Amino acid sequence: MGASRGPRLSGMQKQVLALYRGFLRAARSKSPEDRHRIESFVSAEFRRNSKLVDSKNFLYIEYLLRRGKKQLEQINSPATLRLSSLNLRFCENRKP
Repeated sequence: MGASRGPRLSGMQKQVLALYRGFLRAARSKSPEDRHRIESFVSAEFRRNSKLVDSKNFLYIEYLLRRGKKQLEQINSPATLRLSSLNLRFCENRKP
């Protein structure tokens, strides 16, 4: 028998890891500058979501998976020439 590779992953966890690997594969086909931007952004987003999203919130995780798959399709598209991002920060208005 082979050695165990760690805890068994759920189907959703496997989908998340497959999406992450897909982004890293897609990054390899881009210019070095874009590759670094994609890898940095993807890593930061996956880490941020792993901390902010409750692991029992399946509906929201499924939404993030669908959104990620669409973004991956866009990156893989031959029509995508360059990458750009828009960072928006929302803050609550505080009353004095």
